[in-house]
Amino acid sequence: MHDISNYIKIDEFISTSGQPTIKQFEKIKDEGFEVIINLALSSSSNALENEDKIVTNLGLSYIHIPVDFEEPKISDAALFLSIMLCLRGKKILVHCAKNYRVTAFIYLYHKHILNTPFENIDLSVFDEWTPSQQWQDLMKSSYEELSL
Repeated sequence: MHDISNYIKIDEFISTSGQPTIKQFEKIKDEGFEVIINLALSSSSNALENEDKIVTNLGLSYIHIPVDFEEPKISDAALFLSIMLCLRGKKILVHCAKNYRVTAFIYLYHKHILNTPFENIDLSVFDEWTPSQQWQDLMKSSYEELSL
């Protein structure tokens, strides 16, 4: 799994990454994942054409929440968190182009759903990416702003 771009195992059920290849999706299935959530736009530079078909043909569930990297929305984060709540107990890989969108959304998941203390959240991807003000504002969203 560690050959997948920016792969991070969050816990026994949730992992995150940048864009997997077709072969890596086969490995993901072999590792027991049940659901793929894609936060990248289908027009991202490294997007796989027909990713939905590739993933569902492997027998995995596929959810696409296209998040504009330049204009992230609270509504996208709220939808993501609601879906994650519905999928508790499933083994999930959440990915985007480089694992930047995902890291911000998983941060919100830790903050508002798991109530993880800040010092226990893996923020290593921020060594590569400095979130824009829009992303920082999104990550500061309150539970009420997310309508959860």
